[in-house]
Amino acid sequence: MLDGAEPPMTEECCIYRVPYDIRRLNEDAYTPKVVSIGPFHRNNGRLKNMERHKLKYFKGFVDRSEAKEDALVSLMEQIEASVRRCYSEAVDLSREDFIKVILVDACFIIEYFWRFHYHEWAGDDIIVLKPWLATDVRLDLLLLENQLPFFVLEKLYNLAFASRLGTSDPSFIDLTFDYFAYYNNQGLSTHVIIKHFTDLLRTFHLQPFNRRPRRKDEQVTHLQSATELLEAGVKFKASESPCLLDMRFSKKVLEIPKVKVEDWTELLFRNLVALEQCHYPYESYITDYVAVLDFLINTGGDVDVLVQNGIILNWLGDSNSVADLFNSLWKNITQANFSSHYLKLCNDLDAFYKDPWHHKKATLRRDYCNTPWQTAASVAGIVILILSLIQSVCSVIQVVQQSSQK
Repeated sequence: MLDGAEPPMTEECCIYRVPYDIRRLNEDAYTPKVVSIGPFHRNNGRLKNMERHKLKYFKGFVDRSEAKEDALVSLMEQIEASVRRCYSEAVDLSREDFIKVILVDACFIIEYFWRFHYHEWAGDDIIVLKPWLATDVRLDLLLLENQLPFFVLEKLYNLAFASRLGTSDPSFIDLTFDYFAYYNNQGLSTHVIIKHFTDLLRTFHLQPFNRRPRRKDEQVTHLQSATELLEAGVKFKASESPCLLDMRFSKKVLEIPKVKVEDWTELLFRNLVALEQCHYPYESYITDYVAVLDFLINTGGDVDVLVQNGIILNWLGDSNSVADLFNSLWKNITQANFSSHYLKLCNDLDAFYKDPWHHKKATLRRDYCNTPWQTAASVAGIVILILSLIQSVCSVIQVVQQSSQK
């Protein structure tokens, strides 16, 4: 028993089963709907219909490739042990079956990305003919449990198109960026090192490496909701920053980058947070963002505040559904540290809220200057009051002067 003891995970591990306490909150967010990639979901009966299509793409890739099938298999045999070590669980497949699963899935992805890039769709290509299916495939390719190591895809691609790389054909990272361009809001270049597609999506949302805040061994324990901060005089503004994490608070204005809440927003955030829990526990920038939004949003009313200020683009329609979404993302999450920038932001907001003078000013503004007509009426009332006071003072002075003359 001792001789056979091996660590359950190695330093090469980067593809994980989502921890049970997180997964049970919404299992559908971590489970592929259309296509299984890699070993974790290969036995899901719901995904069997896609297997024939994957084989069709595999054949298309082999026909397009400069390398023969034997060379592709030989490459997989060389890297099989390294690929196994990328998964958080031991894969109960023989060497032959494991290579078959990884090779077919990798070639399917490469061929799919190639056709997407060059728009080389066949007449019987079910993916492009059914837009809902194409959307589900893209989302399946982002799930943490449904990944292949990126180096496998690159090695196969480079072997298949060795003589054409750098000349007529793009690199595989170029194809990948093209396919996931919708998420690349910051316009990042392809000069990045990624472990798999979920890791790429996280990279798209992070600030540039030289601008990432330091981490502190502290936690945000409390922050008022958006409604409470608004009542204290905080103004909300939609930031034009392309980086989702770029929140700022200055001169009573809280700037938050716009976030579109769609049907698949929960799926994306859940898988990014799960990746950080498993692989980046001390660099959990996406989780920090989720935590701050969880504090700001408690009810549908808080969502309405952010929607009215152009921060949240609510494509779900129901404000309470958006609130439930953000309130659930931070459940059962453990954080080892927190962004120093967000810590300062939350502390500054808390101090602003606790200043009684800000509450008084906000109350005056809300009760007497909420609309242009209300402001005009308040100003008129003040002017009349001042004139009345002046008139009273003048009358008193006049009476005093008359009395002194007598």
